[in-house]
Amino acid sequence: MRNRHEEAFLEMLAAERGASPATLKAYAADLADFAAFLGKDWDATAERIGAYMADLAGRGLSARTAARRLSCLRQFHRFLVREAVSETDPTARIEAPRARRTLPRVLSEAEVSLLLQAAGPEGGPGGVLAAARQPVARAALELLYATGLRISELLSLKRAAFAGDAAVLLVRGKGGRERLVPLSEPARDAVLALLARDRAERDGRGAGPFLFPGRDRRAPLTRQGFDKILADVARCAGLDPVLLHPHMLRHSFASHMLAHGADLRSLQRLLGHADIATTQIYTHVLAERLQKLVEQHHPLAVAAVGDFASGGTVLKPGNDASIP
Repeated sequence: MRNRHEEAFLEMLAAERGASPATLKAYAADLADFAAFLGKDWDATAERIGAYMADLAGRGLSARTAARRLSCLRQFHRFLVREAVSETDPTARIEAPRARRTLPRVLSEAEVSLLLQAAGPEGGPGGVLAAARQPVARAALELLYATGLRISELLSLKRAAFAGDAAVLLVRGKGGRERLVPLSEPARDAVLALLARDRAERDGRGAGPFLFPGRDRRAPLTRQGFDKILADVARCAGLDPVLLHPHMLRHSFASHMLAHGADLRSLQRLLGHADIATTQIYTHVLAERLQKLVEQHHPLAVAAVGDFASGGTVLKPGNDASIP
């Protein structure tokens, strides 16, 4: 059972930071796990928090999960200090476990093309999507790949956002932060086709506010409902649905943008990242692009890139080619 300080902390997250119900549920679970570790003696000293972190590692939790739980505790105790409930923050000197940085999995441009084709009436190598799902699937995939939206942002889009000849979308992202995202012509055409289909089939019934409604048209399509549509499109495209998830399209959008010349700051704004450090997970794409530039334009490209790739040195002191 949560105490009043925990309740006040969760209320603050919702009111001041616009935390989603899923985020609040995760924070509440993290606080409950820590409370269970402490037992009846709610004395959260630095030593006991350190012991809790060691306990998480002993339970086999990943460094990423442990770091997230420490982040929750850190925010909670800073809140207590801010509210004058506590004088010190016991998490201040606790270091978060370092998670091994993994590169995001992305689709190739050819695989994205297969998905978009499979979402259309012509289908893909694995078959044709059910006619009722085609406009929904095509509009959703075009939007995800053209804008880099999070799946939560996509499913919360309102029909009114596409009134008139909208060239940009106003998106409300994490923490209630708003951003403008350009809308590509194929994505806009796919959305207009979906809206036209809905008008033709509605026959006077209420449309509801959401672009992608669920069974109850007053509520958006659920994440689970969208996952089923995406799995069907993947099968029609000849791709493994188990390996495909909505965030891969966001990662693919970011990686392909960088590969075609976008800069990190612009990409940060498009993705809605509060910190550019989050966007920097895609810098491996920049490194690949720079290597290609050297290969294409440097007069000594073949020797330089080949030697660099093998770990050697192109110019060595004492060689005729060395620079004094």
